[in-house]
Amino acid sequence: MKEVLGVGQAHSKIILMGEHAVVYGYPALALPLADIRVTCQVKAGQPKTHQTDDTLAHAINLAKNHLGQAAYPLSYTIESQVPRQRGMGSSAAVSLAAIRAVFDYFDADLADDLLRDLANQAERVAHSNPSGLDVRTCMSNQAIKYIRNKGFEPLHLNLGAYLVIADTGIHGQTKEAVQKIADLGQQAEQLLADLGQLTLAAEEAIAQKDLSSLGQGMTQAHYKLAELGVSCLEADTLVATALEAGALGAKMSGGGLGGCIIALVANPQQVADISQLLKEKGAQQTWIREL
Repeated sequence: MKEVLGVGQAHSKIILMGEHAVVYGYPALALPLADIRVTCQVKAGQPKTHQTDDTLAHAINLAKNHLGQAAYPLSYTIESQVPRQRGMGSSAAVSLAAIRAVFDYFDADLADDLLRDLANQAERVAHSNPSGLDVRTCMSNQAIKYIRNKGFEPLHLNLGAYLVIADTGIHGQTKEAVQKIADLGQQAEQLLADLGQLTLAAEEAIAQKDLSSLGQGMTQAHYKLAELGVSCLEADTLVATALEAGALGAKMSGGGLGGCIIALVANPQQVADISQLLKEKGAQQTWIREL
């Protein structure tokens, strides 16, 4: 008898602009990374002992409970191209892939609204109060604009440019970064307002297909984030490397104190060279996304 497998997949994401300022009511702009994927497989059997208390296990259990199969034993494996704790939506992508795999195993229909709700519940294990942006973007095939207390809307990108993403190799530390900003008090307020304005300007530059302005805004945003104390030496080095090599703009992405940087590149001939230079300057891995 053929063994029944349930299979689910999801993809990664990256923040283009708006991290930290989003908490203060400014938009955040996020991009799906469709080629950086997570695959989950489930089958009948007891999970291994280490598979009991993480986001993945929680997502599996939420899906089983919803289907009335709480007591049904499922073991699971995960294959992920998404590095953890880099601001690339790893926990959201894992949750989505796991929930899809369970529903696939039981041959059950899964509407997007239900998938989103279950994944956001699972995300609370990794992030106590998730905005929903990671899940939304990891489910989407297009960029998304998010404003706190207002919600989500699609962001149309057709820039004829490229985004080079480089992993510093350091786990991002969002909670610590948020606390650093809180400790700055009033000193942080103007920097956060500046970041918010840069995001609004970036949205306008995207609408106008103004790559030069978008790139300049990204670089300015990086310097503001660095002033807030949420960048790190490795990210600063990679940003400077990208800019020196001809990127139109570059910045850290995500919560900070580690994670990834992104660089906007217009010339397709420069993309591979910049990607290679970033690796030579310490990037653990790079990816390229067409915008």
